[in-house]
This record gives sequence, C-alpha cells and structure tokens, in this order.
Amino acid sequence: MNDTMIGVDLAKNVFQLHGASMTGVVKYRKKLSRGQFFRFMSEQSRHLLLWRPAGAPITGRVSW
Repeated sequence: MNDTMIGVDLAKNVFQLHGASMTGVVKYRKKLSRGQFFRFMSEQSRHLLLWRPAGAPITGRVSW
C-alpha cells in the first residue's frame, strides 16, 4: 500500500473523491460518474479507502 488514502462520498449517480497523503496533504479532488469511478479505482495501486454514504458520517474503511 502506498502513502495515499482515498476518501469517497457516495451518492446515487456521482462519486466525490478526495486523495490525500497519510499526513493529510491534499493530492487531488475528483467528481466522477459511476463508470468513471470504477475505471479510476481499477487503475490505482493499493490505497486506504474511506467511504461515506451521502448524508452520513464515515462508516468504515478498506484497503482497495
């Protein structure tokens, strides 16, 4: 796993992604459709993934 964590805010049709280093330095912010999200994630090396359904607090994390 590298030193990047990816935060994902889940919604019906759009995924908001926030990539940051483990120290909190922002690396990128993206707004992707469902298809773009799966394509983007398949191209990434292992990361710490944090996800959040729309309108809810962060519920968990997984290595992707």
